[in-house]
Amino acid sequence: MLKIILPTIMLLPTTFLSPQKFLWTNTTTHSLLIATISLQWLLPTYYPHKNLTQWTGIDQISSPLLALSCWLLPLMIMASQNHLQQEPLIRKRTFITTLIMVQPFLILAFSATELMLFYIAFEATLIPTLILITRWGNQPERLSAGTYLLFYTLISSLPLLVTMLHLHTQTGTLHLTMLKLIHPTLTTSWTNILSSLALLMAFMVKAPLYGLHLWLPKAHVEAPIAGSMLLAALLLKLGGYGIMRITLLMGSLSNHLHYPFLTLALWGALMTSSICLRQTDLKALIAYSSVSHMGLVIAASLLQTHWAFSGAMTLMISHGLTSSMLFCLANTNYERTHTRILLLTRGLQPILPLMATWWLLANLTNMALPPTTNLMAELTIMIALFNWSTFTILLTGVATLLTASYTLFMLLMTQRGTLPTHITSTQNSSTREHLLMALHGIPLLLLILKPELISGLPS
Repeated sequence: MLKIILPTIMLLPTTFLSPQKFLWTNTTTHSLLIATISLQWLLPTYYPHKNLTQWTGIDQISSPLLALSCWLLPLMIMASQNHLQQEPLIRKRTFITTLIMVQPFLILAFSATELMLFYIAFEATLIPTLILITRWGNQPERLSAGTYLLFYTLISSLPLLVTMLHLHTQTGTLHLTMLKLIHPTLTTSWTNILSSLALLMAFMVKAPLYGLHLWLPKAHVEAPIAGSMLLAALLLKLGGYGIMRITLLMGSLSNHLHYPFLTLALWGALMTSSICLRQTDLKALIAYSSVSHMGLVIAASLLQTHWAFSGAMTLMISHGLTSSMLFCLANTNYERTHTRILLLTRGLQPILPLMATWWLLANLTNMALPPTTNLMAELTIMIALFNWSTFTILLTGVATLLTASYTLFMLLMTQRGTLPTHITSTQNSSTREHLLMALHGIPLLLLILKPELISGLPS
């Protein structure tokens, strides 16, 4: 654990002491090395917990998310280079520091075996994200987006804290390994139903569940590219991960409690996909597509079966890489045309043909085309849901159809059609951008060769 956390913390002095010429090179290389070392966590093992210390431990549910967290830091640094070009040196250093600060908190949140430590790390990730959005966002609305993010998350997570303290007084421990042995005797009394609801609520907002998702499109649209990647690829996954961890502890008490959430999640997948079809803003479209994909993750995590967990885990990783790649592509368009409106960024394929290839690849993975892990994940989740209730096949089927529709709509709107008259000259795409897309795309295509690394099931 420490051999990843300590190098990550040493990135901070690296950022402040690197000369201007080597600032980006040093931080990117160092974080890429950390990401490479973190891949060892993915190796399947016979033991339920790897690297177990008193407060942290890695198991099949957390290892893929930990590797994803480390993998995304160098990518976020690479993606941010262009829009920080004009900023003074001290602001560049502050920006990179803010990005680096998120990583130790995320590593702690995904590997904590003690609920209070998990809660502290879970909440601490909010602060750097808030700084990124409110300081480096593009429009003046970034302040209202930051306020939405802060209050939605805080209001939902206060009941979680109270319930954890209540659980501690009941059982005398908050250690996950101990709680599994004790099995808190949750009966169907009102107190316990409410405490189960409070435990789930914070994660539902973070994930986000349809109906509690209003902060997400705002935050995504206003955030700089690194903020969008961080939100889409990692912070939403904290919600899904939390639901998986907590439902395992709650046992079979809350079957009735899960019905409204399952219904909302599946209905939300359908509704947000429909919203995507009439969206004019490129970043908002990708943000709403995240809500629809995370709806499937929430529905699967609540079922608590092996198949459902495996599907949810795989979808979280696949969606993390896919949506992050889509935001990077949207950003390359934005940096050239200075607008996110789809009508004003048409027909870019003849100008940037290589970028069009990456757009096609990202959109096909978003549609869950074979041979991507997205397809495997969605099929697994659909089978698990269909086993639980045959009616869900209608909702998931229509949601899949709509996903394909809005993804193709996005591809056609950005790449095909006549070039708007106001675009007279654009920069060529750079090696940095292609490398960034490759580092998103290659893991996606390689993971299907050995999907048990991320499926959350012991091989």
